[in-house]
Parts: sequence; structure tokens; C-alpha cells
Amino acid sequence: MLDLVIKNAKVFTPSGYFEGDIGVKEGKIVKIGDIQEQSDKTLNVQGKYVVPGLIDGHTHMEFPFMGEVTADDFYYGTSAAVGGGVTTIVDFVTPSKGQDLLSAYQKWRETADPKVISDYGLHMIIREVNPTIMEQIPEVINRGVMSFKLYMAYKGELMVTDGELFKLVREISSHGGVVGIHAENGEVINELVQEYIMEGKVDPIYHYYSRPDEVEIEAANRVASIASLVKGVTMYQVHTSTGEAVDVMSSYRSKGMNYFNETTPHYLILTLEALKKPDGFKYIMSPPLRSDDQRTKLWQKLSAGDIATVGSDHCVYSVSQKKRHKEEVPSFHEIPNGVPGTETILPLLFYFGVKKGKISMERFVEVTSTNPAKLFGLYPRKGAVVPGADADFAVIDPERKVKISPDVLHSNIDYTIYDGIEVEGWNVKTVRRGEVVMEEGQITAKNGSGVYVPGKSLK
Repeated sequence: MLDLVIKNAKVFTPSGYFEGDIGVKEGKIVKIGDIQEQSDKTLNVQGKYVVPGLIDGHTHMEFPFMGEVTADDFYYGTSAAVGGGVTTIVDFVTPSKGQDLLSAYQKWRETADPKVISDYGLHMIIREVNPTIMEQIPEVINRGVMSFKLYMAYKGELMVTDGELFKLVREISSHGGVVGIHAENGEVINELVQEYIMEGKVDPIYHYYSRPDEVEIEAANRVASIASLVKGVTMYQVHTSTGEAVDVMSSYRSKGMNYFNETTPHYLILTLEALKKPDGFKYIMSPPLRSDDQRTKLWQKLSAGDIATVGSDHCVYSVSQKKRHKEEVPSFHEIPNGVPGTETILPLLFYFGVKKGKISMERFVEVTSTNPAKLFGLYPRKGAVVPGADADFAVIDPERKVKISPDVLHSNIDYTIYDGIEVEGWNVKTVRRGEVVMEEGQITAKNGSGVYVPGKSLK
């Protein structure tokens, strides 16, 4: 007897779709086809689309940054995730200054395990280089942390030098790890920020002017060149905001390098005009929102297959935190960088991408599930609809019209940067390892019912 049968499913995969039933036992897919066998629970999804549970490869839950800790802890953040059909997040372990990697990993596990609703994997941020850090890289990989994020920006906080970058890329790659890069020229940004402050130009729009397109494009070129000196590198640029940076990675990929790009929905949906609004401070993230021309380029690159993954960069601060607990909006450089997004990947990409004819459903599944699963060593346990894979699914009502507002979302804040945007296509049910964890907006799973999923080395 099966635990669950999903009947009359129209299931989309990167290679097309099939119609039929899915049988689940002990959290795994065990049968696909016409299933007559009895089950404890049956879900009839006639008229709905079924996709593999989304994998958000870029979240910052309980993230300590700029003197604040993000408002979404692992409970609220993963509740938002499963609300949007995301069954697995990959969060960033953030060591404090002077902390070694293994103790930071242990802290993240101890913090996340009792709270998570979705399943989760981990990346590791490296903010400084010393013998202990270098020695611990292979052990961190043994714990299932496959990807390491290196910053080329946030001078004095997270940024590493080019020499350190080279050493880290070489060490990570030699053990089969993946190198994630925040590509912005931190030195130039620092100069521009100081100039604008001196001139009294401190409104949110100056966040964009202090981080122009060129600082991302230059950094992408620089890191692509540096990493090309190392054999066997797998590298991806996180939250890519310019078409030119995608072209950089694509050009090296055409020469045989394993380089990729991630982008996020906010660069595909919003533009820098949002920073000019009265509540423009809510829209500050780095890299900043770009021009409509860049937004168009990113859609073209996504459609063409040049962008590998779409993650959210979910990094949530309350209005009070964004304003540094003051009445007046502070200078742009004091506003914590980060926006919500894990719950809205699915509806935004489905409506503005699939429904508007910019991307296919197959491409949708690739960039939101299959590719991140492969990149972070989670495939085929995650990101696949095949016997033996985890029974993770998002069930989309393709005709459901919803106006996005805080009322329909699950984050621990009272705003959304997509407020008032109407979409057609909404996640109505989320299944995580065979358990319905969200149904019609109601989270039905318990705290801590998610599990840590270690990645497997690419070597």
C-alpha cells in the first residue's frame, strides 16, 4: 500500500511533460504512470500543473549583517519558502569575524534544525583567510557543504582580496567544491559612496549610482580571469544583475570553463525607478536594481539558456530595521541590504516568464529546481521526478489570479517589494517528501520537520 498517490497530474520536467499518477512511499517517489494501487492519501490535481519542488539556492535566514539580524528566522523563512512551492532552501553559513568554519557550520545546524519547515542545504561564506580556514575547507565539504561564497565587495566586512580569492578558488576546487562569487568592485564602490556622502547625496537612488553596472561587469571579468588559472573550477556568479556579466561567464563557458550565472526575480521584475519612490529604502539590495534595458537583457539570457539558476536572495529586514530604528530614512549606505523573495519566485517567474511567453515550462523547471540541485550536489534526490527521488512537488493552479500583498505571504515582515502586482498562476499545494506541508496558503507542517540534505562532491 502506498502512502500517497497524486492523481491526474500534468508533470513538467526539463525534457517535457507527462500526464499520469505519482505514487509515494516513505517520502520517495516509487511509481509513475497509471496507478490503481490503494493509498493512505490521494490528491486529485486535475487541471493543475505539477513541478518538482523548487530549490531556492540563495537565502539568508537569521543573517547577521550591518548591525542587524534578518527578520526571518528559519521557521518564518522556510514557512515562506513552502508557501511558494520551495521545498528546499540552500542557506549561507556566515561565520563571525575570527570564527572558524566548522564551528560556524555547527551553529547554523543547531539554529536551523529545530525550526525548518522546508528541507535545507548549506553554503559557506568565507570572509577571511588563515591556516585554520584553509585546512577546514575539505572537512566542510565532507559535511555536505558544497558551495563557498566569496565577496568582492563590502570592504572591511566580507570582502576578500584578489590574492585571497585566488588561493580560495584553488583550494575549494581541488576538493570538488563550488565557488560562489558576489561580483562587485568593492574598492570603487567605497570611493563612490564616500563621494556621494560628502556631497550630501544620500537618498536611496544613490545606492544605485554608487554601484553602477560597470562595477559588476568589471568584477565578473576579473574573477573569471583569476579563476581560469585554476584547473577544474566550478564557479557561479550569484544575483547577477547585468546582461554583460552573463556574457562574461558564457564566453568562458564556451572555452570549456564550468562557469554559471544565477539571477533573482527582483532584477527580472523591478527597475531602479523603485528606489525613487517614497519607500525606496525598502528596495535596497546589492547589486542594486538596474535599468529596464538590463531587465530586458536578463530575460533574453534566461530564455536562451545562458542563466543557470534563479534564486531569491531572500534577506528580509523589517521597516524598522531598514530605517535603523529611526523616524527618518537614513543615508543609503546605512540601510541594511536585502529584500524578501523566496515565496514569490514561483508566481513571478510563472506569470512574467511562462505566461508572457518569455520562457517555457521546461526552462522554468530547469532554473528553479533541476539546475540548482545539480550545481549544489543534491541531484537526483532533489530536482527530479523519477523513482527514488524525494517526493517534493509544487502544485500550480495556472489560472489562479492573485494580487501579491503581505496578507497572502508568510514572511515575518509587513511589506513586500511586489505589493500590488497581479499575477496569474499560483502555488496552491506544496508536498515535501510525500507530506502536504502547505495547502491553500495554510502551513500544515511542524517546526523542525524539514531535514538537512548534504550535498555530494562534484569530484
